[in-house]
Amino acid sequence: MTRTLTGLDAGADAGRLPADRRVLASAQALAVACDGRSVLSGVDMEIAAGEIVTIIGPNGSGKTTLVKALLGLVPVTRGSAGLADGTRIGYVPQRFAVDAVLPLSVNRLMTLTARADSAAIAAALDRVGVGHLRQADVARLSGGETQRVLLARALLRKPDLLVLDEPVQGVDFAGEAALYALIGELRDEMGLGVLMVSHDLHVVMAATDQVLCLNGHICCAGVPSDVSRHPEFLRLFGRQAAATLAVYRHEHDHDHGLHGEVVTDADHDHANHDHAGHDHTHDSHRH
Repeated sequence: MTRTLTGLDAGADAGRLPADRRVLASAQALAVACDGRSVLSGVDMEIAAGEIVTIIGPNGSGKTTLVKALLGLVPVTRGSAGLADGTRIGYVPQRFAVDAVLPLSVNRLMTLTARADSAAIAAALDRVGVGHLRQADVARLSGGETQRVLLARALLRKPDLLVLDEPVQGVDFAGEAALYALIGELRDEMGLGVLMVSHDLHVVMAATDQVLCLNGHICCAGVPSDVSRHPEFLRLFGRQAAATLAVYRHEHDHDHGLHGEVVTDADHDHANHDHAGHDHTHDSHRH
């Protein structure tokens, strides 16, 4: 596999990459089309062991398609995408719903698709802080508890790469900070690569090594900004959140609206023209 830096200047960053960096997944000039419509084009990226890459972007930007292409679950139109030989994947899905009338315990969920011995199940659940829920009904778990159980289930595979599709969806703010802290600990302890899809366009996991903003292509890429010492952030959210969350500042030729939609400069000009003469204004949220 080639080692193409994700939208960054290779000359500026190559010096800080370890010589023994082990690439787990990569894409080169990747393009994916569905029913004749381009979903992704010209995507170059990679993720190595011990690295956390967060993919963000508005709905329909191709985030999940990129993950599926890397995992070999969708056909590639042009370019290439895939995993390094022997890479084991631990996957936490975007949505996991269980009918309330279906009797499914956490213990049974852990072995639905693969066998695991009792000791391994107990160790995985304990490691993510939900060992006491082994006999609990999955349908009665909170959002944070469900995500931790799914994370434990992914760990049973002894993965090289954790793929987390919106792992904090349906989790409150405190639970989000706690989950990010846990994911960071697992990366450090196990040397995992972590590929994360996030629904939030601005706030990402502070331990992220690289952020990719997608809108059919890589709009921009970079690292999040540390907010852990900002007094206002500390006052609002507390030290744990400040230690685990960071702000990603976008640098590309468009904005994202309040609901994640892409807003171009032309759209701004049109909106400003339409509102001319009114006695009220709307501040555009730019990043």
